Amino acid sequence: MNHPHRTDAAPVDETAPGALAELRARLNAELGGAARAWLDLALDEAAAHPGTHGPISAWELRIAEAGRRCGPEYADAARVLLLHAARADPDALARVYRQGTAAERRAVLRALPHLVPGPDALPLVEDALRTNDTRLVAAAVGPYAARHLDAHNWRHAVLKCLFTGVPVDEVAELPRRARADTELARMLAAYADERTAAGRPVPEDLRRVLTLTEPTATPNGTSGSPGRPGTSGTSGKES
Repeated sequence: MNHPHRTDAAPVDETAPGALAELRARLNAELGGAARAWLDLALDEAAAHPGTHGPISAWELRIAEAGRRCGPEYADAARVLLLHAARADPDALARVYRQGTAAERRAVLRALPHLVPGPDALPLVEDALRTNDTRLVAAAVGPYAARHLDAHNWRHAVLKCLFTGVPVDEVAELPRRARADTELARMLAAYADERTAAGRPVPEDLRRVLTLTEPTATPNGTSGSPGRPGTSGTSGKES
């Protein structure tokens, strides 16, 4: 059953100050008593014993059981908090991602903005973008990708969302990165032409991103100039 405050959708701004505290407060308010007690214990344990201890750390076992303990609708948020409490470094994140289920991989991707300040974890984002798992793709185009993916790979990530039906609202900082990007506009127009030639509808999200590529596009996604989006006024960003 859908909950009005589902935390697996990560509705908070994942890079805002206090985002993790907000996530923790939300879980404390919505989890049942047993689940809340388990999470408190698991977070304390992860904070007390971070890093790697033996073949597998206790906090990694908690990552695996979060779905059963907290319920699938809260598991993503619980896993993000656990990864942060354990101060997981890029190697640990790669191990959890590589060995984890799709749900555990999604949590790793959502934890990246909190744990990896540089581009070291980009291979995980790139791996997720090669899949056809729409929830992994949605997690991969979050704040970490907005911050670190180069222009070429970011454009293809946007196209991947359109190909797989992931709403472009999932793409973090889309207006900022799309603005005045004539190469992205060219790619989107070519894709739209292909769909039209095949008698298939052009997704509304594609039209929306095209509008964002205009040089006069504003941060809220509106355009200040008429004409076909993305075809005038700039030489575009480098590939």
